[in-house]
Amino acid sequence: MKREAKEITVGGLVLLGLVLLFCFNYGGRDLTVRAATNDYLVKAVFNRIDGMGEGGDVFLGGIKVGTVDAQELDEHFRAVMMLRIDADVKLPFDTSAAIHTDGLLGSKFVVLEPGGDEELLKDGDEITFTQDAMIVGELLELIIAQGRARFAKGGGADSKGAK
Repeated sequence: MKREAKEITVGGLVLLGLVLLFCFNYGGRDLTVRAATNDYLVKAVFNRIDGMGEGGDVFLGGIKVGTVDAQELDEHFRAVMMLRIDADVKLPFDTSAAIHTDGLLGSKFVVLEPGGDEELLKDGDEITFTQDAMIVGELLELIIAQGRARFAKGGGADSKGAK
């Protein structure tokens, strides 16, 4: 009988741990549907959004001002993202959007940079200035290739000091 109680206790603790893990992962995300708000949607078209998903954060000046509402492909196979922006955030028409990564292997998010236009983005407008997601693997390959080229051109690190 004692063994069964231990197994039930361990099973309950494992289940509790999984529930806590789930809550921790999704606790910061806005999982509720905002039906009665005045938030507005703007469209941004990117060539690639690798790793960016629906529900992702949208930041302006380091402050969260929205989320990625939807994403799809257009007729030219580009990634179209619909960004839900808080109603109290008024963005100039020439605002730009870029996909950034939190650290080397962190999550991806959209960063907005406001322009200087006096006309403001409205619901359904498109952000025309976008910067695609940077692929960490491609960036590392570029750095390695530049290092190899510099090494080959200079004859190695020891060529300057040795004669």
